[in-house]
Amino acid sequence: MSAYVIGLDIGTSVTKAALFDRAGAEFAVASKRTRTLSPTPGWFEMDAEELWRAVVDVLRDVVVQSGVNPVEIKGLAITAVMIGSWMIDATGKVVRPGILWNDGRAQVLLDRLRATNADLMSQLFDSSGQVMQLGCTLPLLAWLAENEPEVVERSFKILTAKDYIRMRLTGEIATDETDAAIGPGTAHGRCFNPDLLDLFGIDSFAHLLPDVRPSEALAGYLTNDAAVIVGLSAGLPVAIGAGDLPACVIGSGSAEEGLACTVLGTTCLNGVLSTTPVFTPRDMGILFTIPGGLWLKTMVNVAGTTNIDWCLDALCPDLELLEDPYAALTQIAASGTPGTNRLTYVPYLSQIGIIAPRLEPGARASFSGLDPSHGRPDLVRAVFEGVAYSIRDCYESIGRPINAIRLVGGGARSPFWSQMIADVTGLPVEIPAGTEFGAKGAALLAGTAIGWYGSVAEAYRTTFVLANRFEPNATLRPTYDAAFARYQQVSQATLDGLAPLYR
Repeated sequence: MSAYVIGLDIGTSVTKAALFDRAGAEFAVASKRTRTLSPTPGWFEMDAEELWRAVVDVLRDVVVQSGVNPVEIKGLAITAVMIGSWMIDATGKVVRPGILWNDGRAQVLLDRLRATNADLMSQLFDSSGQVMQLGCTLPLLAWLAENEPEVVERSFKILTAKDYIRMRLTGEIATDETDAAIGPGTAHGRCFNPDLLDLFGIDSFAHLLPDVRPSEALAGYLTNDAAVIVGLSAGLPVAIGAGDLPACVIGSGSAEEGLACTVLGTTCLNGVLSTTPVFTPRDMGILFTIPGGLWLKTMVNVAGTTNIDWCLDALCPDLELLEDPYAALTQIAASGTPGTNRLTYVPYLSQIGIIAPRLEPGARASFSGLDPSHGRPDLVRAVFEGVAYSIRDCYESIGRPINAIRLVGGGARSPFWSQMIADVTGLPVEIPAGTEFGAKGAALLAGTAIGWYGSVAEAYRTTFVLANRFEPNATLRPTYDAAFARYQQVSQATLDGLAPLYR
């Protein structure tokens, strides 16, 4: 009899379930969109029951699509958007809508805390290794305690999205190391840091934090009631699981010291793997805890493929009627000259600025060096190159030795862009086989929990398949080095001179 595991991947707007065999081959994927609620500008929430219905639908659908008998499914694990706040009472019911990772309601509270403790952010960084985001669990708990005390009073635990869904499936309450460590928590300890609660004035609510367990640990088993609803076998083993980025690193086979991982999607995350937590440069970037005893030091450009979407809409709307507008856009970019005739595009295309190579809320995108000789191919290519330069900028900021870049996300589907990134960084760019790397990472954690693999490392090493590899073109290095130097100068001028205008 064949055997499979399911990886459940909960995103900000899409929930997916994917079925994998022991070799890591993907057999079926089902997805369903969920709404993001914004009751107040800057607030981002999700209805818990809507998410649960989406989970039920995709679990049922993936089994139907695959044609697999549910008894052949041997394990399940969940990955999801990280941090946030999902408050439950003692019966397991949510007491308010879930708050998502990108929520900004804690800004005023954080500003007030920093006014009385100028070292707050550095103290948090020294424990967690991250420039703390507003949507982290601890600042949200502090905000709730101050603004919705009745919610906190009724609450039994504060969970993340994956922990809430896993509780619905198994009845067991816990979180994993990847979410706890950036709660913020402690990177060294791979768990929450109780001392940090005092910095937010919420030390009396430490009992709301769930127990922390390894991502590959067995969390529990599918309850009879849940099994009937989702169409799987009662007693199915369910692993603890991991946050979306750590699961993607595992699923893409990128969890090896010296490897870099770039997730080129809506945002552009760039990280280098290490066997010890990396706290340099200080007060910059995010340090993710990775299952299997690893860490990923990352720098994130908030806008990744968003730049390409904007370029298509704003500069090439005539292409949108074509069957494949992005292929046509790539052809225009390819017709341009490397270095774009000294035209520079800085890809800080976000209303909230950037968090790498430094935290700057007023950073905005721009073209520099534009003159009458530049045509559409120059502008379009400059956008592609600008994102590639931002990737190199992030890796140089991390300052760790890199053997190769594993590239995943929507941008990895473009051979043109993948080769450009190799040429700009001077590093080989490897494209793993597959598409659902977050779900695969969760599935590998499930496989480890049920004994298919002796360790997380064995899981991703034995299931990794290389789809393509792009070697840097040495003849283009002088051109791209000069263009990157211009990019750094323009970026610095943007951050120092223009950013204050847009804060």
